Amino acid sequence: MKATALRLAGSVHGMSGDSVAIILAVGLVLGTFPVYGCPTVFCLLAALVFRLNTPALQLVNQLVSPLQLALLIPFVKVGETIVGTPAATSGNILFRVGELTLQAVAGWVCISVPLGLLLYTVLSYVLRRCRPARFNSIESPA
Repeated sequence: MKATALRLAGSVHGMSGDSVAIILAVGLVLGTFPVYGCPTVFCLLAALVFRLNTPALQLVNQLVSPLQLALLIPFVKVGETIVGTPAATSGNILFRVGELTLQAVAGWVCISVPLGLLLYTVLSYVLRRCRPARFNSIESPA
């Protein structure tokens, strides 16, 4: 985990604060998508569409992958209140898995997307204010 964090720090070195903020926010939001395997594909597509640093975005995705499992049950619970459950629950296991997946995705949309927008706004503001001062003090000779 530490090696991955160091690789991420190296890959975002020299980027603007807004670029780093969007990579972190998109990586966090897409990395917690509750269907296994999809976050990697979604991060790749987001990197291509928004012209983001693909390795950095995939590293953020890799760092937040434990959250994908940890947030699965909370996403299902939130999605259950939104989508509801059918009156007659079928004995078919595939139907139940599909229902839980739908609930988890609905919960993910309602929680992660607004939090991702908030995270981007806060990180963008903080990184715009803090990064130049920090890099000026590092680069200026003493």
